[in-house]
Amino acid sequence: MASKALWSSSTLLLSSKQNAPTVLKIHNFRRTTTWAQSLKYQARKASIRCSGNTNHALRTCKNCKTQFDPLLNHPRACRFHTAHFGEFQQRQLPLFQVCSRSRSLDATKCLHALTITMGTDQPVFVNNNLVSLYASLGELPIARNLFERMPERNAVSYNTIITAHTRNGLGEEAWELFSQMMASEFSPTQYTFGSLLSLPSLDLQQGFQLQSLILKTGLICADAFSGTALLGLFGRHGSLEEASKLFEEMPRRNIVTWNSLISAFSQWGSAEDSMILFRELLSKNILPSEYSFVGVLSGVGRVTDFKSGEQIHGLVIKFGSIFYPSVANSLLSMYVKCYGTCLAAKVFEDVLFRDVVSWNVIIGAFIGDKRPEKALELFLTMILQGFLPSQTTFVNAICSCSNFQIPIYGKFIHAKTIKNNFKCDVFVGTALVDFYMKYNALEEAHICFDEIYEKNMVSWNALISGYAHNNSPVAVNILQTMLYLGYQPNEFSFSVVLKVTTILELRQLHCLIIRLGYLQNQYALSSLIASYAANGQISDALTFATTSIMPLPVVPSNIIAGIYNRCGQYIETQKWLSQIDELDIVSWNILIAACARNGDYKEVLNLFRKMQMCQIMPDNYTFVSLISICSGLCNLALGSSIHGLIIKTDFRCCDVFVCNLLVDMYAKCGSLQSSVKIFNEMTDKNIFSWTALISALGLHGYAHEALERFREMESLGFKPDGVTFMSALSACRHGGLVEEGMELFKQMKESHGIEPEMDHYVCAVDLLTRYGHLDEAGKLISSMPIQPNAIIWRTYLEGYKRFTIQTEK
Repeated sequence: MASKALWSSSTLLLSSKQNAPTVLKIHNFRRTTTWAQSLKYQARKASIRCSGNTNHALRTCKNCKTQFDPLLNHPRACRFHTAHFGEFQQRQLPLFQVCSRSRSLDATKCLHALTITMGTDQPVFVNNNLVSLYASLGELPIARNLFERMPERNAVSYNTIITAHTRNGLGEEAWELFSQMMASEFSPTQYTFGSLLSLPSLDLQQGFQLQSLILKTGLICADAFSGTALLGLFGRHGSLEEASKLFEEMPRRNIVTWNSLISAFSQWGSAEDSMILFRELLSKNILPSEYSFVGVLSGVGRVTDFKSGEQIHGLVIKFGSIFYPSVANSLLSMYVKCYGTCLAAKVFEDVLFRDVVSWNVIIGAFIGDKRPEKALELFLTMILQGFLPSQTTFVNAICSCSNFQIPIYGKFIHAKTIKNNFKCDVFVGTALVDFYMKYNALEEAHICFDEIYEKNMVSWNALISGYAHNNSPVAVNILQTMLYLGYQPNEFSFSVVLKVTTILELRQLHCLIIRLGYLQNQYALSSLIASYAANGQISDALTFATTSIMPLPVVPSNIIAGIYNRCGQYIETQKWLSQIDELDIVSWNILIAACARNGDYKEVLNLFRKMQMCQIMPDNYTFVSLISICSGLCNLALGSSIHGLIIKTDFRCCDVFVCNLLVDMYAKCGSLQSSVKIFNEMTDKNIFSWTALISALGLHGYAHEALERFREMESLGFKPDGVTFMSALSACRHGGLVEEGMELFKQMKESHGIEPEMDHYVCAVDLLTRYGHLDEAGKLISSMPIQPNAIIWRTYLEGYKRFTIQTEK
C-alpha cells in the first residue's frame, strides 16, 4: 500500500523544446507491469506531449515533492524499490535524457529524489548524470555538494565537475579539483585537458605543465582534441612560436587545429603567416570551414591587405561559405577596414542572411567615417526590417546622435532602449549620459546614470566629464560621492575634474592624487599643472613643475611650454621642449606657434620640415599656424603649397576651422576666386565660415555680394555675431554703401540684441565721414553709451579733413 500511495499520483515536471511544461505522470502500478517500464514509457510520451496548463503542472510537481519527503524513510517503500533496482539501472537513462532536454530544475530535483529512494548503493553514472544536470542548470553549489558526497567516483565524475567549474570561469577551483583527481590516481582524459585548457585565466606556466602530462599520457598521439586545446592556449597568450612548434609536432590534426593556429596568427598581427597557413590548408585538399575564413579575414582586415582580401572573397563564394552569417560579417568587416564605407555598403547589400552583427558592423563603419546621418538611417532601416537591436547597436546609434546634433533622434533611441530593457545596461547607460551631457541636459544625464544597474569607472567618468565640460562645480561633488561609495578614481577622473576646481579644492585634490599614487602619471600631473595655471597660480604651477621629478614626461612638459608660450616667453618655451627626448605632435605645434608669435617665419618653415623628417604627421593645429603665417606674409604661392599638403595628407579639407582659415588666407593673398571656391566646397559651415567669406568679398570691393551672402546666412538660420557685423560694415565702407551700412548698424542692437563695441562705432563713423555725412557722424559719437577714445576722434577728424579738401577742390 505504501508503494501504491507513493506512485499513484507522483509527477515529474519537464519542459519541451517549446519551453512549455510537460507533466510526466505515473499511474496505478500493478504487480504485472514493473514501475520502471512504466517510467520509460511515460518518458517517451513526455518528449512529444505537452500540457498547456503551466500552473497546474507546477502545483502537481510541488505535491510530488511533498509526498516524497515523508515517504523516503518508510520501511516498506525501501523494500519495494530495492526489489526492482536492477531494472531501474537499465531503464533510468531515458529519464536523464528527458530532464536534460527539458532544462527544468524542478524535474531534476524530482528525479534526484527518485534516485535517493533507491538507497545509497547506486552506480556511479547516476550521480555523474545528476551532477551534470545541476551544473547545466547553473546550480553549481548543488552539483559540487553532490560531488563531494558521492560514495564512489571515477574519471567521468571529475571531468564533469571540472567542466562545470571551467564553464563558470572558476579557474582556481577547477585546478584544485584537477590536483585532487591526480592525487586520487585517476588518469585524466582528453576531456579533462580540454576543459582546463579552455580557461581564460590559465597562464602559460600551467599550460606547459599540462602539456607535459598530455605527452606523458600519450593523448597527443591518440587524437587531435588535447593538442588543439593546448594550441588554443598558446594562441590566446600570443606564444606563436610555441603554437607553431606544437602544430608541426602533432601527428593528428583536424580542421579545428588548423583554425586555431590561423586565428592565433591573425589575432597577434601575423597576417602573412595566417595567409601562408591558409594556403597550406588548401594545398592539402582540406575543406576550409566557416571559422577558417573568419580567422584569415580578421588578419587581412588588421593589415589592410587589399589583394588577399579579394582573393579570399572569391574563395568564400567558391566554397559556398558566404551563406554563413559569421563569414559574411567577417568579410564585411574586412571591406570596412580595407576599402572604407563605399565598397563595404555594396557588400552589405549583397549579404543574403544578415543578423544583428551585420548591422552593427556597417553602422559602426559609418560612425567611424564621420557620417552619423547614414548610420542613423541604417539603424531605422534595421528596426523596420524586424531586427532587434543589441547592446552594441544602441551604443552606436546613441554615438551617432551625439555627433549628428539633433537631440530628437537621441530621445527616440532612448525610448527604444527603455522598450527593449537596455536602459540599465552599463554601456548603453553610459552612452546616454554622454549624449545628454553634450546637449547640456544635465538633469536627464544624471537620471540615465542613476538607472544604470552596475556602474563602472567609465560611467562615473562620463558623468564627471559632462559636468566639467559644462563648467559645473557639481563634478567635484560627484567625485566625492564616488569616493564615498568605494570607487577609486583613475587618472582620467582627476584630469577632468581639475578643470572646474577652486584653488582650495585643487589643493585638496592634489593631496588625494599624491595619496593614491597618481602623481607619477603624466596625465594627472599635466592636469594639476594646467589647473594651477588656470586658477591664476602660474608661479605655483611652474614651481610645482620644476620641483617634480626631472625630466618631466612629454605631456607635462608640453603644458609648461604652453604656459610660457602664452606668456610670450619664447626662450623658456624652447628650453622646456628641448628637454624632451622625442617630441610629439603637441610639442611641435607649441614650438611652431611660439616661433610664429615671435615673428620668426623662416624658423617656422624650418621647424615644419624637421617635423616631417621625424615622421610626425601634421594636424589641424599645425596647419592653423602655417596658414596664419601665409596670411601675414600675403604669400599666395606658399599658401597654395600648404593647401596642397593638406589635401595630400588626406586631412579632409572638411575640418571647418582649417577651411575657414583657408578662405581668409586666399582673400588676403589676393585670390578671391579660390576663397569663394573653398567656401562653396565646404560640407560643414559655421558662423565663422560665413564671416570669413563676407570679409573676403568686402576686402575685394564686392559690397553688394557681401550683403547678399549676409542675408543668405540669416535665411539659413545662422545668427550673426559682433565679428560678422564688423565684416559686413567693413564691406559697406569699402563699397560706399552708407544707407545699407547704417541699417546694419541699427539692426545689431534692435534685431539681434548685440551691443556695438568701440570697433563698430569706429567703422560706422569712418563710413559716414568718408562719404560726407559729418553731421550724422557727430551725432553718432555724441550718442555713444561708452566714452569715445582717441581712435574714434582721429577717424572723425581725418574724415572731416578729407571732406574739406575735396570741397575746396
